[in-house]
Amino acid sequence: LQALEKLVYSLWQGAQPGVDEFRDDLLEGLCPRLARLAGIHGVRLAVADSAVAPAAGRRMESHPPLPGAFLSLWVDCAGAADTWEPLIDPHVARRSGYLVVEAEPLVSQRTHPVAPGERVPGLCQVVFLRRPASLAREEWFSVWQGSHTGVAIETQSTFGYRQNVVVRAIGADTLPCDAIVEENFPEGAMASDHVFYDTGGDDNLLQQRMTAMLESCARFIDFEHIDVIPMSEYLVRPLG
Repeated sequence: LQALEKLVYSLWQGAQPGVDEFRDDLLEGLCPRLARLAGIHGVRLAVADSAVAPAAGRRMESHPPLPGAFLSLWVDCAGAADTWEPLIDPHVARRSGYLVVEAEPLVSQRTHPVAPGERVPGLCQVVFLRRPASLAREEWFSVWQGSHTGVAIETQSTFGYRQNVVVRAIGADTLPCDAIVEENFPEGAMASDHVFYDTGGDDNLLQQRMTAMLESCARFIDFEHIDVIPMSEYLVRPLG
């Protein structure tokens, strides 16, 4: 199997008049060009467009202004970024990036749209995490990946779950970040806690699952440095 590196970019909206125009500019003007480049084998885009407006209550902003899009690239060599970053810049006001190691504890349980560039049904929640100073790095990994991951999958309606551990930041003004999580939820989870926590409408179960998640998150998340962005996901060039 070919070894690939994964890069993720936070993108801030440029001169486009609105969030949907920003999405369309990236999907139609940028992503197809990236997908055709030699050395890029996968392209995924998440955008905070109007389709996720019902999820506004799930947004958490510790470091405003938050990016309006999140671009994932699977590449032969991250060191060749100067071949694709100049293509990104005309479409955005600002970008920052991270080289990451991706784990996928929950591979998507739903069939993705057939046509590249179509919206993946539901909500993609993108979460930027920082390790609390009180936890050593290995202890943090043990709690997050060794314990919390199972709690998250068991208590929520997540149908896709990706964990990106940051290896290094790319760019001088990139915000410090230890990990970025991408979680896929069904459409109804945007506005309904019962759907988000997969309770079937049971209020007691909802309280149990919300409490379990909050207590688990409190073990490893620095809530003063967390950003949560509800987004729509578009698979432009799936791997494979």
